[in-house]
Parts: sequence; C-alpha cells; structure tokens
Amino acid sequence: MGVETITLGCRLNFAESETMASQLEGRDENLVIVNSCAVTAEAVRTTRQQIRKAKKRNPDAKVLVTGCAAQIEPETFQEMPEVDALLGNADKLHLDKILQSSKALPSDVMAATADPVAAGFQGKVRSFVAVQNGCDHRCTFCTIPYGRGNSRSLPYDEVRRAVAAELDRGAAEIVITGVDITSYDDDGRTLGHLLQRLLADEPRLKRLRLSSLDSIEIDGPLYELLAGDERLLPHFHLSLQAGDDMILKRMKRRHSRAQAVDIVEKIKAARPDATIGADLIAGFPTETEDMALNTLKLLDDCDIVAAHIFPFSSREMTPAARMPQLDRGLIKVRAARLRDRAAERRLAWLRSYVGTTQPALIENGGKGHTDAFAPITVEGAARGAYGKARIIDADDKGLTGVFE
Repeated sequence: MGVETITLGCRLNFAESETMASQLEGRDENLVIVNSCAVTAEAVRTTRQQIRKAKKRNPDAKVLVTGCAAQIEPETFQEMPEVDALLGNADKLHLDKILQSSKALPSDVMAATADPVAAGFQGKVRSFVAVQNGCDHRCTFCTIPYGRGNSRSLPYDEVRRAVAAELDRGAAEIVITGVDITSYDDDGRTLGHLLQRLLADEPRLKRLRLSSLDSIEIDGPLYELLAGDERLLPHFHLSLQAGDDMILKRMKRRHSRAQAVDIVEKIKAARPDATIGADLIAGFPTETEDMALNTLKLLDDCDIVAAHIFPFSSREMTPAARMPQLDRGLIKVRAARLRDRAAERRLAWLRSYVGTTQPALIENGGKGHTDAFAPITVEGAARGAYGKARIIDADDKGLTGVFE
C-alpha cells in the first residue's frame, strides 16, 4: 500500500510529482502515478513501458497516468488495460481531482488559468520550484503547448512562499523551473525581476540555479544578476535547437545563429566562469549536410559543454510532421556525430578541472555537482555536504575530488 510516483521527462514533471506525493502523504491509497512525457515518440513508448512494469509489479494498485502524453494522446492510454485513470496537466496538482480521477478524457489544458506552485524533488538536496507553466510559442516541431497550454506565470508571493518552504525542509539549492521560464511575466515583472527580488527577500537562499532558458528572452535584469550576485550559479542551459539559420526559421525559432553566439558571449562577459548547456535537434526535416554541419560547429562557437542531443522525432499535429522528412538512418548518423563531438568537448572540459579546487554540493551517495554543474564524486561525503573539493581525476562520467 502507499503512493508511488514514476516520473518521465522534464524537471517540472519531477517537481509536480513531488507535489502530488506530498498531497497524498498519509492517505491509505494503493496508487501508482505515472507522470508522462511527450517530447518525442520514444518518450511516449517509454511511458507505456513503465505503466506495464508498474502494473506487473503491483497488480492491485490503481494506475493513474498524467503528464503531457496523457494530455496530448489520451486515447493511447485509455486503451491500455493496465491504466485505471487519466488526469490532465491542468488538474494534476489538485488533490480532489487526483482522488476522483477516472478514465474520462482530460480537461482542456488550453483553458487552464492559475496553477499551484509545484515544488520539491523527492527529498534530494536540490529542490525544484516552478514559477511558470505553458508556452505561447509554437515551434513547428513541438507538442508541449498542446500538453501544457498557454503561458501563465505564478505570482511572486506564492513563489517566495514555496521557496521558503523548501528551505525549511532543508534544501541547499533551489532550481527555478517551468516550461518557458524566460517568458515569466507577473504584471510586467520579468524573470530577472523575480530572481532579484527573491534573492533580496530570502537571505537563506545561498544557491539559486535556473533550468532551461530561451536565450532570446534573457532580459536586462537577469544579465545584471549574472554579473552581480554569485548566489546565481554559473551554469546556463539554452534552448538553441539548431545552428543553421534556415533550419531555425523552419523550426519557427525566434533567434538566429549569430544571436545565439552573441548571447553566449554576453553571458560570459557578465560571468566569466559561466558554463553553457544546450538542447540541439539532429535531422530536422529538409536539413542538408551543410545545415547539419552548421549545428555541429555551434558546439564550438557557443562553447557548449553539456549538450542534450535529440534525433528529430516527427510528432503528429505539428507542422514539422508535414515537411519533407529525412531518412531515419541519416537522422541517427547525424545525431551520433553531434553526440560524439559533444562528448569530446565535455570530456576536455571535465579534464580541465583536474588539479583545481571547485565548490561542490553533495546530493546522494557521495555524488553531487560543482557550482558549474560538473558531476562530481567525493568518496565518503555526507548528503548535503558543501565545500571546496580538490579535483584529482576526471572521466566521461564526471570529476573525482576530495574535500579540503
């Protein structure tokens, strides 16, 4: 008996799963909540696989499926005998909706208004706090607006209360998350304004990290914070997607290749120790070899050390699904090439730390991250330990260090 959560996909999903679990704590429920992802066809396949495994492991449990896959293609899960209930993204943080859930179709997420603040990360040292949900942009490859609805921002006072609660629970680091956090807008106050105010009002907040950013939306107050407050940690993950202007236009992205490079230069000018991560898609429809090479070169031009490479996945209902598609084999080859180059760059970056001393926060089992978000192992270090680690070795899995 009890509540089990199985979470796929983004950090926002993890924060929401923790919120759902907290709401159900102490209740006599034999319930498995599968919080699904729909970013690729593979993510949906993995969701189905996890549902079957969960039911096999606990055949008497009620299996409730929520998240983007359940929202976007509910019929897929209605047809699964292992599934007992569906719950849309607009309802997943409401206890009464969880308890009353059935196999009925999810409510219309496009009609969603205010959300409760999702916060937490399964008792770990780093805690995620959502400040925003949904997306107003319509990139041609993306289904997420259909799963999350339009952009809506959470009021500052609610965000501050959620952050304070996580700090009360012992969180050593707060990660601000959402679907499109750089679109944050609370009566004209942007993400940068939110973070400046949060750091001013909550002196206990010593480590603040950001989830994925839409580079073109980074605002002046956020650049000011980059340069002026070291509590904002120096790793920035950008939603770049491609390094070729024609592909960016066909994706309906709102930045050019040159702008991406300029933004990274501006970040590094404001914060010389900044490290850059990025999402990149390989094999977008109509991509030529020269276009693919432009994306490959972006790894160097933007000094990307933490690349998330996605082979293009055609998603029904998106405009990209109606564009001329590339051969799947070619997509895999281009994705592998991007991953190989990204791995070379990452390993060189990690090895550059050997012999240096880096601030590091330990999360579980002696493993954690440096401020620059390099994975690190400090043998014997306790959960929540923070200090300066002397780096003695590095490989493709991360750094090895000892606390001084």
